[in-house]
This record gives sequence, C-alpha cells and structure tokens, in this order.
Amino acid sequence: MDKLAKQLRADADRIDVAVSAELDRRIDASLRAVTPEAEVQRPPPIARPPLFWWASTLTGIAAAIAVIAIVNLRAPEQPVAPELDLVATVPPIELKAETAMLTAPLQEELERLQSDLKKAEEKVKRDIGL
Repeated sequence: MDKLAKQLRADADRIDVAVSAELDRRIDASLRAVTPEAEVQRPPPIARPPLFWWASTLTGIAAAIAVIAIVNLRAPEQPVAPELDLVATVPPIELKAETAMLTAPLQEELERLQSDLKKAEEKVKRDIGL
C-alpha cells in the first residue's frame, strides 16, 4: 500500500495546473451569485381569532348531526318481491331405499388380496434363498 501511496503522491506533484485570471473572476462571480443574501424577515403567520375556531367546530358538529339524522330517519326499503316458501312449492318425492349387501364381494376380494400377498412373500423368500 505504501508503494501505491508514494506513486499517487509523485503523480500529484507532477500535475501543473494554472488558473487564468479570467477563469478565477468567473468562478468568484459564480460563487457570489449563489451565495444567499441576508434572509428576508417573513412576517409571522396571522393567528385566527377564537371565534373562527368555534364557528368551524359548530359547523362540523351540525354537519355530523345532519348526516346521522338523514341516515336514521330514512324510510326502510320495501322488499321487491314477496318471499316464497320453496319447501311448500316442491312436491314430496317418495324414496324407496334398501340397504345393499356388499359384504360378500368385499370378503372375497380381501381373500384374493391375502392370497396374492402370500404368493409374493413366498416368491421373495425363494429369490433371496431363505
């Protein structure tokens, strides 16, 4: 790092820059143009009288009361169509249901699956030499 720092210092020493008098005047004029002058005193904001605040408060309260009154005193809406009793309009359907006897086919399928598992187990034992 010292070598880099020394090289940068040596390079900086070799830089020879001269600023002409005209450029110096232009820079100085530019800096003066953007330098703020003494800040102009602004007048303090005008405070409104307490009557203004009371008037605005009462106006807000009156508006809130008017909205509440309009919403609550409005007549309730009438239903468009009378409600129909759908259960009374649909005729009853007679269902004749009997319980199904599915235990026999399920028992047979279970016995077949157990038989297949037993065969597969015997084949695996035979393949691995037990």
